[in-house]
Amino acid sequence: MKLTPGKLKGLKAVSNKKGVIAAAAMDQRGSLQKSIAKEKGVADDQVTPEMMSEFKTAVTRILTPYASAILLDPEFGLGASKKRSKNAGLLLAYEKTGYDQVEKGRFPLLLPDWTVRRLKEAGADCIKILLYYSPFEDAKVNDRKHAWVERIGAECVAHDIPFFLEFVGYDPKGGDEKGPEFAKIKPAVVIKSMEEFSKKQYFVDVLKVEVPVNTAYVEGTRAFKGPAAQTKKEALAIYKQAAKGTKKPFIYLSAGVSNNQFTENLELAAEAGVKFNGVLCGRATWKEGIPIYAKQGLKALEDFLNTEGVKNIQSVNKALESASPWWKAYR
Repeated sequence: MKLTPGKLKGLKAVSNKKGVIAAAAMDQRGSLQKSIAKEKGVADDQVTPEMMSEFKTAVTRILTPYASAILLDPEFGLGASKKRSKNAGLLLAYEKTGYDQVEKGRFPLLLPDWTVRRLKEAGADCIKILLYYSPFEDAKVNDRKHAWVERIGAECVAHDIPFFLEFVGYDPKGGDEKGPEFAKIKPAVVIKSMEEFSKKQYFVDVLKVEVPVNTAYVEGTRAFKGPAAQTKKEALAIYKQAAKGTKKPFIYLSAGVSNNQFTENLELAAEAGVKFNGVLCGRATWKEGIPIYAKQGLKALEDFLNTEGVKNIQSVNKALESASPWWKAYR
């Protein structure tokens, strides 16, 4: 694989000196609004755009000195992007929050007023897209999703900017993605998705992936609560198998788990000998600040971020010591 000058520049901007992507994520929109509203005991629409921006700005300003980059959205995060540390690059999200609620299949939607060109002009070093994807979904549904990703990949090629594709697995039959039954099929969902989007026609530069197991159901882990979907030995083999399915750089997402569980996920990757290239870690570092902000205000959130938030991101950074430089994939 070869990199064009623009893509090389963008990847360097969001990684540290070792070539590892140690990025924070703060592009949550609908889920963040709902969570703040719930903690406040108000309707979702009473969480104003100003409140969303205020929360994002606090997270960005306080945590980016410890990150190589920050992922934000152009809807509420552009102001926050101006407050990031000078060492931190910027990824901007291109998709609307959630997915199409009319058609079945969790079809993605793009922000109607944005293009890759406009995001790049707004300061983006890289473009990020989130796609809900299952290899076990109806073939016609997935064909549309494949075409959608191809178009975005081509748009990023045209504007010479790196394309980060995040895919989140789900059960087409409507099962609980956090439950023990999905934990049994999650390895296949992640592995097959990584293989699919490593194909040349998508022009993806970095895969943003879930860890291929749910450690809450991996017997022998600290996070284990049961019932067992895999043993720890099986889980390590699954990590290895997933990594073999791509030659692209890939980074792990935290997927809303606790900081302790996410760091254990990274420790398992290291134990399995996986050459992952970093993280885009969001809620594992700052989600405990949501009720604090909702009930006590901005100053209390800032106090939390300056103590527990910094401690959380530093623990992730420590777990990243085993990560491999992204540029090794391009040798």
